Order: sequence, then structure tokens, then C-alpha cells
Amino acid sequence: MLTDELDYDLPPELIAQHPVYPRDHSRLLVYDRGTDAITHRSLPDLLAYLDPGDALVYNDSRVLMARVAAVRPTGGRTELLFLRRRHPRVWEALARPSARLREGMSLSLEQSIPLVKGIEARDIFTLMENLGGGRWLVENRSGKPMEELLEEVGRAPLPPYIREELGDPGRYQTVYAREHGSAAAPTAGLHFTPELIASIEGAGVAVLPLTLHVGLDTFRPVAEHDLELHEIHREYYRVPAATRDGVESARAAGGKVVAVGTTTVRGLETVFQDPGAPLEGDTSLFILPGFRFRAVDALMTNFHLPRSTLLALVMAFAGVAETRRLYSEAIRQSYRFYSFGDAMLML
Repeated sequence: MLTDELDYDLPPELIAQHPVYPRDHSRLLVYDRGTDAITHRSLPDLLAYLDPGDALVYNDSRVLMARVAAVRPTGGRTELLFLRRRHPRVWEALARPSARLREGMSLSLEQSIPLVKGIEARDIFTLMENLGGGRWLVENRSGKPMEELLEEVGRAPLPPYIREELGDPGRYQTVYAREHGSAAAPTAGLHFTPELIASIEGAGVAVLPLTLHVGLDTFRPVAEHDLELHEIHREYYRVPAATRDGVESARAAGGKVVAVGTTTVRGLETVFQDPGAPLEGDTSLFILPGFRFRAVDALMTNFHLPRSTLLALVMAFAGVAETRRLYSEAIRQSYRFYSFGDAMLML
């Protein structure tokens, strides 16, 4: 597949800048792959497409306050976006700008950020190894767990197309977020409220969690001309045994498995592609058109950026031409796009 096939033109005014309130008041474009029919609904109408015995699987990863403004020894500023833990004190981070950084360099917190009690401003981080592409291994020398430190000094890692900080950073978390570790939100889950989840469970649908910590490829455009040459970054996943068993039970009984978001798809398919696959580890599964889905029967997802691996996954699920038609229809109907945008359900 050529990366150019992932391009499309989007009017800038359709890029959602703010989350809707309440969360479940987004629009929902429903696409039936069997009949090729498109229906325009709203999020609460999701219940109409779920049946007793179905399984709805979601990603419970929690977004880290991963953006930290840091200062080089010369006084120049660098922003660190922490991506994933390598060891308790060593994390992989994306540094911007990175041209003047050197291995062994110490970085301090920017003075405008309130300091953690008992931690000096100097030498909070040490750059250990240049991984290329702006990525570094960074040692946390504060004496505090990184997750705790980031909650105190970091900011929500909003995508660059969102131009304002959130008044409530909790709106970039799902209501069921539990496991700290993501550098971006699993945005399809932002539409759910506790009340909607309770209604789904009340309808006899199994609601099941997994964890996949969202990493660099969520916001990194594909640069290669041939999509298959793109090297997708590894992401941590964990599928509880109860979730695996619930998916197997739903499928065995004739129910459908509905994945909330592309990250949930990757977590499930990592486990179900190979009967011997571990329930926990790192995945580099790259889902492209032609992929055979073994776990997921329906997908709820937001509208994704051009030239992204997420859009390639959607095309693998719905078809390349079909996805182009769905996106054209969503643009024609003025759906809201990207992280804080509307959703699509593909059956």
C-alpha cells in the first residue's frame, strides 16, 4: 500500500478544538459493512447496535501528564514528551528541539513550573542515549516515581493540532482510565460516560478491559513512500485472562466483539492472531489492508489524521475505497475530526 492512499483533504474548521459536553453528545456515523449502508446517529444510539451476548472491549490506559518544559545548561528550552518506561528510573522521551542535546547533558525544570517539594530545580533529568528521530533515553534523578513526578510538573500531551490548553485536563482521560502509561489518549473512549457504560452492561453486553499504552505512532505521520516500509514502534499491552475468555465466550455463542478504538484492536489481535501469544508484553503489530481479523467484529473509532497508521488500520477493517467514502461523507456532513471529534461505528 502506498502512503499517498492515506491522504485526504480536511477543512481546518472541522478539526475539533474542544471536547463536547456531556461526553456522550457526540455524533456517531454508523457503517454496515454487510449492506454498505451509512446512518447518522448520536452516541447514545450505540445501544441500538449492541445485542445481549456481545462483548464491548475498551482500553483502560491512563494518559501521563507527559509534556515537561525543561531547560538546558545554557538556558535554552527543550520540551520532553515522555513516551514509555524502559526501567524504573529510565524513560524514552521525544525531545523538541533536539539538535543541541548531547549524551550526558543534564536538564532542569523550567523556572515557571512549580517545583516538587524537596526537589532542587537543577539536574532533574539526564540524557543517557540518543535513540534517533528526536528520541532519547532519559534518567529521572528526582527520587520520585516518574508517574508521580509528571502529575506534579507535566502537562497533558495534547496533539499539536489542538491550539489551546484544556481547562480540565481530565477531559483528555477516559472515565475508565486506570493504568498509567500512555503518551496520548485512546480517544474513542472519550465519548463514554459511567451512565452509558451502565446501560450497555444492563443490556446484557459484557464490558471488558485491556491495557495498551499509546505511543509515538499515534501522532507520528508515516514518512515512507511504501507503507510497508514504515517501522511501527513497540507498545506495551496486557489482556486480562478474563477479557480473553469473555471474547472467546461471546464469539462461541454467536455474539460480536466490539472494539472501542484502534488501540483496543491492536491489543486483541496481538493475542488472537496466535493461540500461543502471551497475554502481556510489547506489540509491534502493524495492521494494513489485507489483514485477517480474528477477534474483532465491529469497531468504534474517531476520525483519524491523514498518513497515519491508525487510518491504515481503519482501511484494513472497512476497505480502502469504503473508508474514503465514509470520510468524504463525514466531511460533507460536517462531522468533527480527530481527538475531540465525533465517532464512527463500523459493523
